[in-house]
Amino acid sequence: MSSPCDPQYAPAGDVSGAMMLVDSRLRAIYDGRTEVDPEQRKLDEQFTASLGPTGAQDLLDGVCTIIFMYMKWLRMACEDHDKDVIEYVVPNLVTSMGRMPRSVRPEAVPTMAGLVVAAGTGLSPSLWRQQYGEWTKEEMNALEATSFLLAEIINRITDDRDFATRLVTDALSSADR
Repeated sequence: MSSPCDPQYAPAGDVSGAMMLVDSRLRAIYDGRTEVDPEQRKLDEQFTASLGPTGAQDLLDGVCTIIFMYMKWLRMACEDHDKDVIEYVVPNLVTSMGRMPRSVRPEAVPTMAGLVVAAGTGLSPSLWRQQYGEWTKEEMNALEATSFLLAEIINRITDDRDFATRLVTDALSSADR
């Protein structure tokens, strides 16, 4: 039986734009910058403001698509080692977000955990979230942090700082062909 949250019904969104934001956060952290550079934050805000309402929604859908792709990869990696992806990923994600109170408001953490569980069980994160109304401003940093943290988990597992980015860009390249 098909779910209304089945990924086949979800828009992919602006995956390229979303990947650009995730990759810039990864590079900043790998370069030793623990705080987001105010100039970079300003550029990101200008970029998202230039998108307009439709473009912003496309960017949100793109981030959700990336989260789905990361969780699918993590689910397959966990299954190869007889581990449960939810048990492996969600506690680490929630703990990491709890350590980021300036960036991630505590009330957004349960929503992000639910989003990751939805993706981990094969549901579209954007359609799952849509059931509960519009995205809130407070959830934006949490959504960005979720995509970044999942990418970081993948990069640590593979011992390759660019693996998560390549995972998405390779999928985009093959979709273009």
